[in-house]
Amino acid sequence: MLPQRRLARELRSLDGVTVRIAGHLEDYRALGGVAFALVRDGSGTTQVTLKKGVADPALFDLFQATSRESVVEVEGVARKSEKSNRGVELFPTSAHIVTVAEVPLPLGVVDKVGADLDTRLNHRVLDLRKPANRAIFELRGAVLEGFRIAFRALGFTEVETPKILRQGAEGGATLFQLDYFGERAYLAQSPQLYKQMLMAADFERVFEIGPVFRAEPSDTVRHITEIAMLDGEMAFIDSAEDLRVTLEEAVCRTIAHARTLLTETGNPLVPRLTDPPRPFPRIPFATVSEWLGRPGSEQDLGTDDEKRLGEIVLQKLGVPLYYITDFPTSIKASTFYARRQDDHPELTEYFDLDFSGLEMASGGPREHRLDRLTANIRSAGLDPASFPGYLEAFRYGMPPHGGWGFGIDRFTQALAGVPNIREVRLFPRDRYRLEP
Repeated sequence: MLPQRRLARELRSLDGVTVRIAGHLEDYRALGGVAFALVRDGSGTTQVTLKKGVADPALFDLFQATSRESVVEVEGVARKSEKSNRGVELFPTSAHIVTVAEVPLPLGVVDKVGADLDTRLNHRVLDLRKPANRAIFELRGAVLEGFRIAFRALGFTEVETPKILRQGAEGGATLFQLDYFGERAYLAQSPQLYKQMLMAADFERVFEIGPVFRAEPSDTVRHITEIAMLDGEMAFIDSAEDLRVTLEEAVCRTIAHARTLLTETGNPLVPRLTDPPRPFPRIPFATVSEWLGRPGSEQDLGTDDEKRLGEIVLQKLGVPLYYITDFPTSIKASTFYARRQDDHPELTEYFDLDFSGLEMASGGPREHRLDRLTANIRSAGLDPASFPGYLEAFRYGMPPHGGWGFGIDRFTQALAGVPNIREVRLFPRDRYRLEP
């Protein structure tokens, strides 16, 4: 009977125990009377030590002839070792090759020579074997788990809404059209309309983590076509502040959860997961315009503006996370569900949450009054008759409500400190990439 397979991290607590490991052959070096094979699995690497006169001579030949990144299985005795930087060595009694990797490798896994991002993405499976990349996706998994725990603790129900729609939530310019059994349909750019409809169905607090699709021809380091969004919606709110306080609490809880979880696994990104200062500053859009040197302007913020603002906020307030509030109605005109301020209709109650110059979230109170909502739809150049199911929810009693859309990819990008959002997607999609 074969001994139980052990992961690299499990061997650190063993001594004198016969085990079986399996993984990719990362490297093999022969140094006189001793040779070392490094076998990597998802938890780390194990040093397999072969000593002449002790190990079967055939094992030297086997490892010598095997190409790097081939899958190998090794059985042997794990022993604690002060010489190994892993604290343990495996002295093999047998080994065999499971599958052989072709040579040459199109992309190095542990080589010091770097590769451009396109090359990495073209050979993404090899790229994802790199420990630094694995650390990013361990962080992403911890973030997703943290948000789910936080929102459930805050009284939210997780939901799933359709991703094939008859109409979009923000007009048709950024929609992917498809043939739905002979009818025109679209991939969802947001779950916006459906999560609002749930507010009229007595769900009151919902959140969803799922994919959305944006047909924007953007070629930037912060835009891709298929993204993961965390959408939340709350009923019976008194103001936008209810939304901001809730989102802030969830974000801080999630960072703390990720830090605790990843500390246990020794993830190298843990030092980046510090608690942000609270409360997050609330900066009116008018103040933002002044800081950017254009007082009184209602010009929307572009990428360069957001970056510059992040630098200004860090200099003035010393914080990475901050809200931009009171967006002008002229900027949010196409966002027909955004509630205008009753006393100042030229302003909405909408806000953005930014993280060091990178927009994380956008949201605010929605217009729950049917007459005003239909007027907003018309002012956005759309026909209310195109939204029959959505508007029906408002005809039979819609409570005041609001919510946000929060970018999981951008949040992970900011926490991991990587320059390109494509690095935090397993297999990213942009306007040029449909493979792998």
